[in-house]
Amino acid sequence: MSDLKTSTAGLEEISRHGLESSNKTEAIITDVTHLASYNWIEARKPTIAVPGSPALWSAPQGPRKVKKDSGLVYISQNAARHPDSPLEPLFRALYIEKPSFDISSIDVVTDRNNIRKLLSFINPAQSRNGLDPFTIEIDVVAQTAIFCRAETATHEIIGPGEFRGFGHEFEKAYTISQIAKSTGHHRIISYRLGGLSFLVRHETDGCVGDSEPGGKEDMSIRDDLAKTMRSLSLAPTSAATMQESTKSELTIKREGRVVPRESTLEIKTRVLHKPLQFSEVAPQLWISQTPKLVRAYHQHGIFSLPNVEDVTTALRDWEQVNQDDIRKLVTLIECILRVARNWGGSSIIRYDSLKDKLVIEKAERKKMLPDDLYSRLNKTVPVKVE
Repeated sequence: MSDLKTSTAGLEEISRHGLESSNKTEAIITDVTHLASYNWIEARKPTIAVPGSPALWSAPQGPRKVKKDSGLVYISQNAARHPDSPLEPLFRALYIEKPSFDISSIDVVTDRNNIRKLLSFINPAQSRNGLDPFTIEIDVVAQTAIFCRAETATHEIIGPGEFRGFGHEFEKAYTISQIAKSTGHHRIISYRLGGLSFLVRHETDGCVGDSEPGGKEDMSIRDDLAKTMRSLSLAPTSAATMQESTKSELTIKREGRVVPRESTLEIKTRVLHKPLQFSEVAPQLWISQTPKLVRAYHQHGIFSLPNVEDVTTALRDWEQVNQDDIRKLVTLIECILRVARNWGGSSIIRYDSLKDKLVIEKAERKKMLPDDLYSRLNKTVPVKVE
């Protein structure tokens, strides 16, 4: 530990150059389990639908012109819609779908984005845009560390004169929403990596249906199938009425259907003359164990028919090739856990670009969850900070 960091009271510094793992065993993700899911719903109050459903992949035949992205785009929808407790929807959905889940069995509760940032610190080449400054907030409850992403901006507005690509409009054109007024589907999975247990939340772009993606069935047949799924499989039942916790500002609807992880996909768009290499998206897909990928290429906004790729084998290969980085990632998280658990309460991780180091600082206790959820976790409720 001493070769990994320098320290003063309430502050630790970690250099990537000291992160050599003494454990040479294979560091691979195992025991992947889908736990829960939800959709954010457009509403005046923060509202989610549990379990929700991803949008259904439904590619039109032949080329299609897609308009450029514009208007509101979320950077972190959980924080934008529920700034007082971005992690609350994770735990509400988890305890609705898995009432007896033992959170004490988990070492790290986190969004996928936080692990991506830590992996980028290990190897900046893993990030397409290099390594930018970042901050992650931590709350330790017993032995479980809850990581909360901290963004300077949770959303942005793309003006009519700006160009940011076609990704969001492509999703609207090539998928069919399965939940009324949905603005995004989030999933919660657990797995083990390098002796540590993780609970990871991530957003999913869509899912495939039972028919072969990109098949030659008539478009009207696919439209009828989607309408049937919306009207039958996803209609709220009598038990799916609006629920509102008296201790929370979050409203919960029981609506949707559980979609297996094996059906989920990630969508990426790119101009035709700049092919997207799998290595550019592999870290993101690996962290969330997303098995399918759509690489959609366009010329001046006109997209040819894209394919849905099963990248399960490619992800296993990437994991083997990048064992050195993954072992260092495990070592880094172990180091963070030792420091945060020793301090207890709250702390902050930030990347100092001038020093090119990670800095962990002890912080005043910040409540990340409503009191009833801390009680539900059978942990000590943090003292309120006035």
